[in-house]
Amino acid sequence: MKDHDAVIAKLTTSLSPTLCDGFGIGPDTAAEILIVFGDNPDRVRSEAAFAKLCGVAPIPASSGMTTRHRLAWNGHRQANAAIYRTAIVRMQHHQPTKDYVAKRTAEGLSKRDIIRCLKRFIAREVYGRVMADFHARTALSAAT
Repeated sequence: MKDHDAVIAKLTTSLSPTLCDGFGIGPDTAAEILIVFGDNPDRVRSEAAFAKLCGVAPIPASSGMTTRHRLAWNGHRQANAAIYRTAIVRMQHHQPTKDYVAKRTAEGLSKRDIIRCLKRFIAREVYGRVMADFHARTALSAAT
């Protein structure tokens, strides 16, 4: 099992060196996220498209005078689960996230809504890291 984890860590680091630098993103989570991007991350045209692909894009679910959102039911379920695990780890061990949760709880949001917001933020962060690594890798290979 340790050998398997080492191989996954090596592969994910070679494809996206900065992805595992995010708090709560380990090699297994990075692998799930990189599976969603596939061989060509340029095919995912924006971070909103990536969020929809992972099932963390907010969808209006308002009725009457209430304005709220929910997450899409479709999308890559394993990537959604990986982003969820990252959100839970950050809620438990990352002080800026703990502060954010306290602030949003004081504003009256439920834990479910706070996790939805965190998942969207994590998707935005992950998209930026993967695309920056991809463009750096393609620029390096083009220069060689």
